[in-house]
Amino acid sequence: MLSRKNKLLLLKLLSLFSIVRGYNVLMIVLAQYLAAIYIMAPDLPLRDVVFDLSLFVIVFASALVIAAGYIINSFYDSEKDLINKPRKSMLDRLVSQRTKLSTYFILNLLSVLLASYVSFKAVLFFASYIFGIWLYSHKLKRIPFFGNLVSAVLAITPFFAVFVYYRNFETVIFVHAIFLFSLILSREFIKDMENIAGDLALNYKTIPVLFGTKYSKIAITLLAGLSLLPAFLLIEIFDVGEMYLYFIVAMILLIIFIFLLWKASTKKDYVWLHNILKFIIIAGVFSILLIDIDLVLNRIL
Repeated sequence: MLSRKNKLLLLKLLSLFSIVRGYNVLMIVLAQYLAAIYIMAPDLPLRDVVFDLSLFVIVFASALVIAAGYIINSFYDSEKDLINKPRKSMLDRLVSQRTKLSTYFILNLLSVLLASYVSFKAVLFFASYIFGIWLYSHKLKRIPFFGNLVSAVLAITPFFAVFVYYRNFETVIFVHAIFLFSLILSREFIKDMENIAGDLALNYKTIPVLFGTKYSKIAITLLAGLSLLPAFLLIEIFDVGEMYLYFIVAMILLIIFIFLLWKASTKKDYVWLHNILKFIIIAGVFSILLIDIDLVLNRIL
């Protein structure tokens, strides 16, 4: 049996994991490695990618910055989360604001120190990334549309770091990026619809608050529709192996998503829509393996 002190410590660790969205961070790490192996550097031997220390440092530093970003976002959104996410907020409050800030600074410092192993340019990149996340959390997220746009850009920045490292400028990579970006931006708009109660209470100037749900639905429909174009191009023009099956399913789900969007009226409806987009994004990470199912086995052998 755990003592009361140990139970409290375990709860605090669980709370910290919740704050930094540990599952999201792990998913991004996996996505970066799969993208590096199958998309960014498909011609390199598997062991050269997996055991590349510089790539590991870039991915690990990205994970630290992302975790720190969730902390600072939680710090600034603590009041809003009490309204929109009361259960999660109560768990997160087991960790004091002082501890959150201390962890935030430690994680960011470690990421910059790690980046110094790669190059001075990497240090500048991660320092800029850290500043961008702080500026978004502190100021930019309150600006309608621009805040959503910045959030989506920050979300794909870790993949940009891997892209720059390998200097692979093939068109197919940009089409993948457009597809992912439009999905993430759609999700940001859905989150505004989902969290409208807290935004209204704390005077956040989001698009649903300023212009109403109908205007927001039009914007989300256009973005979801935009996602269909790169998905179609990746099926018809580019060689994505068996991953074309994923894009077919993704297109079907996006059409269903648009249909359900115009019928949505409650927070529960928007949570379901958010989950559809989240499923498409997460499924896309694992579907990268479908680009060449035999790739890993061939490289090992």
